[in-house]
Amino acid sequence: MKNFTRLFTVIDETTKTSEKTKAMSEYFSTCSPADGAWTIYFLTGRKLRQLVPTARLRQTTKELAGLSDWLFAESYDAVGDLAETIALLLPPAKNSSDIPLHKWVEERLIPLRNMEETEQISKLISYWDELTTAERLVLNKLITGSFRVGVSQQLVTKALSKTSGIDEATVAHRLMGEWQPTPAFFEGLQNADTKDADASKPYPFYLAYPLEQETSALGDPGEWLAEWKWDGIRSQLIRREGETFIWSRGEDLITDRFPELVEASQFLPDGTVIDGEILAWSEGEVMPFAQLQTRIARKTLTKKILNDVPVALMAYDILEFQGHDIRQLPMNERRQILARLLAPGTLDNAPSCRGQLHPTFRISPSLTCSSWEELTEARTNSRELKVEGLMLKRANSPYGVGRRKGDWWKWKVNPYSIDAVLIYAQRGHGKRASLYTDYTFGVWQEGKLVPVAKAYSGLDDKEIRQVDDFIRKNTLEKFGPVRTVKPQLVFEIAFEGIQHSPRHKSGIAVRFPRIARWRIDKPMEEADSLDTLAALIEGKVALKNSDTANNAIKFDTMADSSGEGE
Repeated sequence: MKNFTRLFTVIDETTKTSEKTKAMSEYFSTCSPADGAWTIYFLTGRKLRQLVPTARLRQTTKELAGLSDWLFAESYDAVGDLAETIALLLPPAKNSSDIPLHKWVEERLIPLRNMEETEQISKLISYWDELTTAERLVLNKLITGSFRVGVSQQLVTKALSKTSGIDEATVAHRLMGEWQPTPAFFEGLQNADTKDADASKPYPFYLAYPLEQETSALGDPGEWLAEWKWDGIRSQLIRREGETFIWSRGEDLITDRFPELVEASQFLPDGTVIDGEILAWSEGEVMPFAQLQTRIARKTLTKKILNDVPVALMAYDILEFQGHDIRQLPMNERRQILARLLAPGTLDNAPSCRGQLHPTFRISPSLTCSSWEELTEARTNSRELKVEGLMLKRANSPYGVGRRKGDWWKWKVNPYSIDAVLIYAQRGHGKRASLYTDYTFGVWQEGKLVPVAKAYSGLDDKEIRQVDDFIRKNTLEKFGPVRTVKPQLVFEIAFEGIQHSPRHKSGIAVRFPRIARWRIDKPMEEADSLDTLAALIEGKVALKNSDTANNAIKFDTMADSSGEGE
């Protein structure tokens, strides 16, 4: 635990990626395989299922520290993080421990889950009494499931690559999918001779950067492949050893959610991995993303839901063919292989093409153009076509790992925006745990403010402190962690999509809301109304009824580009 805590402290106290990478690399080069496996498990965002109820942790701490409820609450309010508050309030330790991380997790923490309350509390107290304040902080975060530290899986991959000498792409591939934190896993991760025998294992997804520069800076448009940016679930469909596996970009195995894709994939040869977008798709057009979410949310897929929300896989890249990893081939060559594999037929009057082998599989068509102006016009019409914009991929680019600048760009359509009033607030998480940074915004309906969006990003540090100060001085009511705030502050809220929703009080749901700016110039009376949002919904044009983009560009059925779902 001591070495793991030191690693956590170094990572937490620096903002330099080079120092974080160095610290992890040095740790992995000296730790035991058992400790290394659990360290990777936690650094990549995986968590232990709840071990001890947080109410029990609070009560035990109050009793050990001799604190009243209000004093503990004030301490928590000042610190903002429960795990840290407990670590700071506990009496000094009388003992010390050199037990390694894997024994802490396997022999001490995991068994806590099945203990009776009295035994659980007794063990907790004895564990705390062996640790320093910093070690208690780490332990508490592991127990509560709140362990987070400022490294991405890509940075962990980089550190492991540096330690082992194995290239990053191979390490990243081995970290994908489901795995158990065992010594054998850690050793295999860094073994150059290890064969990745798991037939279900996906490849790391290659991600695009938002395009914020002028398209002219990209050079000759003829060197780029463009396609629609679909609004679905980015997925890899894997066909190996007579079985089909479907992974989401979030590394969730979602095969059972899409039985029709499994059935349709039977025609694919073994050793095939396709990158694409799962879309709710009916009669040649894209259905709202919220419809697709119902397929994920349901524990049981009924015949009705399968009929109401049919799906299609919009394929835009192929990563493995005939059992060979072909990610290093140029994009245009991979696209040609994909086109031959799925045997595309004629285009519908919609931005898609129908596969002759099975209608559930489609190839995302390429948009050929002679100028950036033509692509700009196509992007402008994206929302009418129920897509999010364009994807731009360099024609000779390989399929990389993670998010890298230069070869892949997502050129999204400008978001919707409204002016809304701050009405509720909650504390943030992590380093923002002591500040009110999670906000709920409302718009007008018949003289009252109705909540329509929650957002926590978009303000700079100075603005966050100013809003936090306003919230503390203008709280009207408290409901658990939520504060009702005096309606006064107006913010411009940007979002990607909007639709009717009976599950929301306003009857409307927006997608990916975030704060665009603080409208200090605008009084709350001038904020938007629910009618404004309803008008945005009614203003949508059905995909099959719009051929504006078709007049500006041509579809090339044999040049099927690669996109990215967010």
